[in-house]
Amino acid sequence: MAEVRAITRSTVQAAMEVLAGIRPIHQLARPLDPRCLAALQHRAALIRREITRTGNPALARLHRNSAVRSVRVCEISDGIYEASAVVVDDVRARAVAVRLERSKQVWRVTELVIG
Repeated sequence: MAEVRAITRSTVQAAMEVLAGIRPIHQLARPLDPRCLAALQHRAALIRREITRTGNPALARLHRNSAVRSVRVCEISDGIYEASAVVVDDVRARAVAVRLERSKQVWRVTELVIG
């Protein structure tokens, strides 16, 4: 369970950095399944486009200086876990839900929902 907690923490932190525009999305290609990766990439593009369109300084601060404050993990079945994390950034606190599945000795995030 400690391994799942650590993977969740690092993956959530990296995802928030992608949304903030300070980490390239390809660094998450291994831990995220392709569908999650595409959804995260889409959300990051929408944020960048909206910042460019509006020039809103509050949007530019969104996801900046994100820090994972807590992670809770629950085993669903053998090799499948669900986790939640609380993330605080410059603008607000948010919840993140994650589902991890073990396949061929590798943990993959199969669901990533950022509130």
